[in-house]
Amino acid sequence: MSITWTTGLDGVDWEELSRLYLVAPLARKEPADLELAFGNSAFSTFAWDGGRLVGAGRVLADGVDVAYVCDIALLPDYQGTGLGRELVERLMEYARPHRKILLYAVPGKEPFYRKFGFRNLLTAMALFQDMPAAMRRGHIPPEADRP
Repeated sequence: MSITWTTGLDGVDWEELSRLYLVAPLARKEPADLELAFGNSAFSTFAWDGGRLVGAGRVLADGVDVAYVCDIALLPDYQGTGLGRELVERLMEYARPHRKILLYAVPGKEPFYRKFGFRNLLTAMALFQDMPAAMRRGHIPPEADRP
């Protein structure tokens, strides 16, 4: 494994990135949506193995108060190799100067992020475009649909 890291958007094949998110598995993310999201992010990083995109992540940030580390994805063959840890560490370097760093994880991956110091919030709330799907994926409890 010979990993090369990049931070710019030049050379990113958005179709390839879309496939990465699908098999990671995170979700189906449309190539045009990924291009817009990464283009509007303060920081991004990509991991390449011999020209093949194997990992990605980004940080939304305001420069001082809050940074949101998000869209962290790694091909399944590279999970458990330490590459995910390195990807998160790189993103955390961008986010570290902020007073708060937020992240929301795929259910079941919380122990991995706790290794970086992340803790559960007691007052965090979310409004998803598709609330039933968010409940099915385990992001919010079923009782969250009640006022």
